[in-house]
This record gives sequence, C-alpha cells and structure tokens, in this order.
Amino acid sequence: MASTYTPLGVELQATGENAGTWGTKTNTNLQIIEQISGGFISKSIAGGAQTTTLSVSDGSTGAELAHRMIEFTGSITGNQVVTIPLDVQTFYFLRNSTSGAYTVQFKYVSGSGASVTFSATDKGDKLIFASASDGTNPIIKEVALGLSSIVSDTSPQLGGDLDTNSFNIAFDDAHGINDENGNEQIVFQTTSSAVNQLDITNAATGNAPSIQATGGDSNINLKVGPKGTGLIEVLGATNPGSIQLNCESNSHGIKLTSPAHSAAQSYELKFPTGNVTAGTFLKVDSISGSGTTAVGQLSFAEVSGISTGKAIAMALVFG
Repeated sequence: MASTYTPLGVELQATGENAGTWGTKTNTNLQIIEQISGGFISKSIAGGAQTTTLSVSDGSTGAELAHRMIEFTGSITGNQVVTIPLDVQTFYFLRNSTSGAYTVQFKYVSGSGASVTFSATDKGDKLIFASASDGTNPIIKEVALGLSSIVSDTSPQLGGDLDTNSFNIAFDDAHGINDENGNEQIVFQTTSSAVNQLDITNAATGNAPSIQATGGDSNINLKVGPKGTGLIEVLGATNPGSIQLNCESNSHGIKLTSPAHSAAQSYELKFPTGNVTAGTFLKVDSISGSGTTAVGQLSFAEVSGISTGKAIAMALVFG
C-alpha cells in the first residue's frame, strides 16, 4: 500500500513502505509538523486584482499553507483573494504588509462558507480559524486579538490616542469623564424632565470650571450657538442669572444680571439697529406686546432732542 498524505502535506507511511528511507521521511514529517506548529513564511501577492492559491507540498517541507504565520507582502493595485483547499483544518496568524489601498480576502478555494477580509486600510494582524467544517462550504472565522471586553480590567490604560473609528463613546446616564484622581469632572446625564445635561465639576473648592479656546492661532473666538430659533440661556441658581465681563487680567469684571424671580419679568430688549453715535443714550424706542413679556426696541437718542454737547454749550452761553 502506498503512502497517503494529510491536507497539510504530512506523509502517512503504510506498513512496510519506504524501506531504507523510512528514517529520512520521518525526519521530513517532523520538519513539516514543526513549520505547521510555528513556521513563518512571507508570501508576495503583488499585482492587480487576482486570486492566489497557497500551495501544498505532499511529503516535503516548504508548503505555503503549512506554516503557522503567513505575512502577505508586495504592492497591490487591486483587491486580492488568497485561498486554501477545502480540507485544510488549522489556524493561522496572518499579517497584511501589502502596500496599496485594496482589500485582501482569505477564504477556502470554493463554496459559500464565511471568509475573512482585511479592509483596504487594514495593514494589521488577524488570527484565523479554518474549520474545514463542511465538505462543500467550510467556514473561516476571525478570532479577536486582544481583549474583546475590558470589564474584567478595573484600571485599563491606553498606550496612545483612542481612535473611535467612526463610532461613539457611550456613557451610562449620570456618568462621564474623571480626572486622574477619580473625581468626575464631566458628567453626561438626562434630567427628570428628559433634558440632556452636561455637568462640569469644579476641581477644587473656589476654582470655577472653565471652557477655553486653545491651540492654533493666538487670537480665536469661542463660538456658542443654539439650534434654529432657540436661545442661549444663562441659568440662575440661588441668585438670578448673571453674565460677568472680566478685565484682561480676569481679576474683576462688570455684571449683567436678570431681575429676581419675585419680579416675574420675561421682557426682551433689542439693541439699536442704527450706528453708535457719541453723546447719545439708550432708550426704549418702541414696544411690541405688553406687560412682563413685552419686547422693547432700543435706539440711540439725544437728551430732549438735542445732543449732550449742545446742551452743555447752551448752558454756558445762557447761564
């Protein structure tokens, strides 16, 4: 009876076969098993769109598909397909070191079983599970490298920037981003009235949270805008809402403050539409609506119909 071979090329010698060469063939088999268990091969798949079949060498070393680690190399100018025979049952460490923004698919030579594909921008590594699970449509699956979940790691750390890869970072309600001491600094939550809310915690007593524009140009604006006809609101707390305009040293500033809650005022003041004029004052020129919700249009006006400068001059002349 003649020798037979496994799908990965190991020779199965029949009883009484290979007299005088049995030892050499056994050593070759051991070498094949060694490359299957830990061998590495660099395989060029350079060129345009094509299918490359990994070779098998029955009874001899060097079979491309009988290596544990396979690195795909070369400049590719089209999508690539790399195949293995339907009966190969093993696992691979694959590395895509090709250049060119095209996909590299790893699959069985035929059938509709699942396959694994390196995306056009994926120049990384994959652990591949080739099951030979079906004689016609066997599947190939990718095994996740590294942690698929970090729940068990109570203090995970990044070694570089976190790229969300077009996905979001989701927070549970009322949780957010902590500082290095574990203090929550930014909290994302939904209030009882179903309003999205972003809370920024002061780092220490007396130190107010701060949002500032940094980097890039030395003089840039910080823009805050509502949606549609919405407003930017300055909330009140134990005191009415107030905006403080600081000096350049941020050591003091003036305030614009809303009337107290007891006044029940919701009026609106619109700034003048005309140019700023020296010697004039702001007055309510017209009103739409009435009461606490009236809208007042401001304008620049002169004192009693004459400018302040003229009033002073007349006072000096006529006493």
